[in-house]
Amino acid sequence: MKISRIDTVRLAEFPNLLYVLIHDGDGRVGLGETFYGAAAVEAWVHETAAPLLLGQDPRRIDALNHVLTGYVGYSGSGAETRGRSAVDIALWDLLGQLTGQPIYTLLGGQTRERVRIYNTCAGYRYVRQRPVQSVANWGMPTAADRTGPYEDLDGFLYRADELAASLLDEGVTAMKIWPFDLYAEATGGRHIGPDDLHRAMEPLRRIRAAVGSRMEVMIEFHALWDRRTARQIMAALAEFDISWYEDPLRADDVEGLAQLARATTVPLAVGETVTGLAAYRRLCEQGAAGVIVVDAGWVGGLTEARKVAALAEAYGLPLAPHDCTGPVGLTVGVHLSTSQRTAAVQETVRAHYTTWYPQLVSGLPAIHQGTIAASDAPGLGVALRPEVFERPDATIRSAVIETSA
Repeated sequence: MKISRIDTVRLAEFPNLLYVLIHDGDGRVGLGETFYGAAAVEAWVHETAAPLLLGQDPRRIDALNHVLTGYVGYSGSGAETRGRSAVDIALWDLLGQLTGQPIYTLLGGQTRERVRIYNTCAGYRYVRQRPVQSVANWGMPTAADRTGPYEDLDGFLYRADELAASLLDEGVTAMKIWPFDLYAEATGGRHIGPDDLHRAMEPLRRIRAAVGSRMEVMIEFHALWDRRTARQIMAALAEFDISWYEDPLRADDVEGLAQLARATTVPLAVGETVTGLAAYRRLCEQGAAGVIVVDAGWVGGLTEARKVAALAEAYGLPLAPHDCTGPVGLTVGVHLSTSQRTAAVQETVRAHYTTWYPQLVSGLPAIHQGTIAASDAPGLGVALRPEVFERPDATIRSAVIETSA
């Protein structure tokens, strides 16, 4: 058995997404995905990865992951690591199809059939157009196109009470919001005045007034603040019973995160953009993270993500796989969540799950009453819809084993 062909697919409508398809020559195709800088990752796949992969046995997943961990780019979530992540996910999907087993079985079997979810309150076009985490890239709706029921970013900013009630009606009892980003951008994360701090906390006042403690709330900081101001905001939030503070500082400021962690009883959720087991080990060793977040599409694939899950378990920390990127990333997270005992909750984005995720793939994990379950189909259980390949905005590149005439 050999890898006979590698395809990449990216769509102009979703310029941050890249799909990698690995063919085994017997009709099976593994699907991988990564997010951010799709054209750069596509170039790496064809320039660097394809020559190393074509003709190789796709079942040697760990060995191939090591081969693709190059001399540069291995310690960050740059194009090399994102490309390696997508390849690795595709290889796991291919192995599942070959063996007739879902990924969660290959990871040791389910520890539970369903896992609890939380809703990240993004809107339909959140961070779609550019590889930038900024207010300008929030994809906020205009008055003319605010037609869907799940414009949840607009919702948490202006109707947080209604949003919380809507989620509870669907059985979702946890939500994540980021009301401080606008003020961080205004000052470079170095200051927030009392009036702005009061305004930023208005969604929390509305949520607690409407639904009380029935809704858990996580606060996302997107690593936009300095140590002093992050600590100031966290102190002001104490009255709202927050479930976790996510990335108040950049994840490479391990000492600063550890200082913040010691200053609060609320756990810090860290790891979304972290790459490499050694970096996660430093976070754990120094007490800089109370919840370990991992994204298989950024960390080095499922091969690396399962090692991170084991590390989290060794330190007695809960795992929370990341979403808010794409449908394959969500699916990988669900297989990881349902197979790892330490996984506490799975991130979801209902604005994405109910609209463009199913437009791109079939076989999404099923959400019901605040929980999600992986398909029992072989591999990941998801596949790009055939019409994706026929889209006029699709760029498809292929690398194949060269044969002599």
